[in-house]
Amino acid sequence: MDDLDARERVGRIEALLAELEGLDEPARSLAMETVQALLELYGEGLRRLVELGAVGESLAGDELISHLLLVHDLHPVGLETRVQQALDEVRPYLGSHGGNVELLGVQEGVVRLRLAGSCDGCPSSAATLRLAIEDAIRKAAPDIERVEAEGVAEPKPALLQIGSLRREESNGGGGPEWTMVGALPQLAGGGTLAKEVAGESLLFVRLDDTDYAYRDRCAGCSDPLAGGALRDGELVCPACGHRYDVRRAGRCLDEPQLFLDPVPLLTAESGLVKVALPAAVA
Repeated sequence: MDDLDARERVGRIEALLAELEGLDEPARSLAMETVQALLELYGEGLRRLVELGAVGESLAGDELISHLLLVHDLHPVGLETRVQQALDEVRPYLGSHGGNVELLGVQEGVVRLRLAGSCDGCPSSAATLRLAIEDAIRKAAPDIERVEAEGVAEPKPALLQIGSLRREESNGGGGPEWTMVGALPQLAGGGTLAKEVAGESLLFVRLDDTDYAYRDRCAGCSDPLAGGALRDGELVCPACGHRYDVRRAGRCLDEPQLFLDPVPLLTAESGLVKVALPAAVA
């Protein structure tokens, strides 16, 4: 069973539980008692597996197994450790854009972060947090209440809740998903590459063996950036001539208030690249 199939089954279970509310009291009580008994049975089985050492940290890293362990309060890895591991996963992407994230603490289910470097005060940092950091934390620690981040440039208070992704999905929006792009051999010597990924027009840039990804749209004139000159880390729009600092989250060098739209990107040790994009809506 892959992660998508597991999520569909969880959704089906939630829908069935919601339908129980429509039953009369005796039937609803019996159904809920049956569900509780099954949960206790499987919980006891998981507890014994954990005690026997059959479920260690590596196996608990599986998203589905992790969720089952959390339901029964059996996860072998502490909450703060899981959050830190999630941040370590996305830190290479933030570092490639000259930014970083610091874990200030986890208390009563609230994760407090501070964005630093070019992420601090950058208008694109809110999207970076939502698509990369928040998604990684949600997968590693679905038992937290919310994420609070300092250094997010937003007109409203910089507070993003983990549940916001699920609410958006229920309203017809798609939550973020990591999408495999591939090895990008066309960038072996550096340069730029325009490529459509999951219906999105993206521009990939390789500088000093580091990969970056942006939506292929100039912040000044909205024309594609594909074909633009790349000089000393500066990407030049072929239509209007605006210059963007590729290493610093696409900050415009001509009009500081303008930024490109960066896309979270991770490069595996194998050289395969994946990006985080909103999931398609059926």
